[in-house]
Amino acid sequence: MMKVKNSQWILAMVMLSLAAVSGFAQNGTPSAKVTAKTSSLTLLPPTTTQSEWHTLLANKIKTANQKDLFISAAFEIGLYTDTLVRSKLMVSDTSTAKASVKVRVVLDLGTSAARVVEPGEVVYGRREQKLTATLEGAIAGCLSVVTNIDGSLSIQLDPLCVTPEEIQLVLDTMDAASFNFVAVNVPQGVHTVSVQAMIDSTGTVQNGTYEARALVGKGAVTVESVRLIKNPNVEVTDVP
Repeated sequence: MMKVKNSQWILAMVMLSLAAVSGFAQNGTPSAKVTAKTSSLTLLPPTTTQSEWHTLLANKIKTANQKDLFISAAFEIGLYTDTLVRSKLMVSDTSTAKASVKVRVVLDLGTSAARVVEPGEVVYGRREQKLTATLEGAIAGCLSVVTNIDGSLSIQLDPLCVTPEEIQLVLDTMDAASFNFVAVNVPQGVHTVSVQAMIDSTGTVQNGTYEARALVGKGAVTVESVRLIKNPNVEVTDVP
């Protein structure tokens, strides 16, 4: 008799477990206060792409009721700039290279309710490299001896023979940057948090060359469902 009761109890527990699993599957994404996503790979390889947003990391979070989302996004940012100038006959030459990486967070990307999370675009890395040189140029082989009218000798330089001298500067750096974004008054439901980056590079040259690239390396994003204090602004006074 005791064995039958134990068997019935075990069967009841199994049925409850199956019901719990079935209920989780029907509900889909569970409600959560915090979610995170990381990547140990290069998310955006070295490029000079301009004015184009790329999604780096995206994650879903389910809010049980209207909440605010506190989003922290951290990435490795690499910048590469190369400037070369060519100058001769004391004529100045300038080359400029600019590279930057901007990051933004978009809530519910691809839907009619999509919106950019405050404070909008944030610069994670930027560099402007400017190189200027004023050189005489390489004159080897451009000098000749001429005889003057009075019979004296002098050395004459052929300016068309002079070749420009070159100076080149290359900088390649990698740093980690982080920023906090806030999405307020997020309605109940399942929401997608997408972190995007834009690489921008420009430059100017006269007689030289330039190259500018940027990349986004490893990254991590955490999303926390919170209830922020409304109207938190506090008047700031100068300290005497």
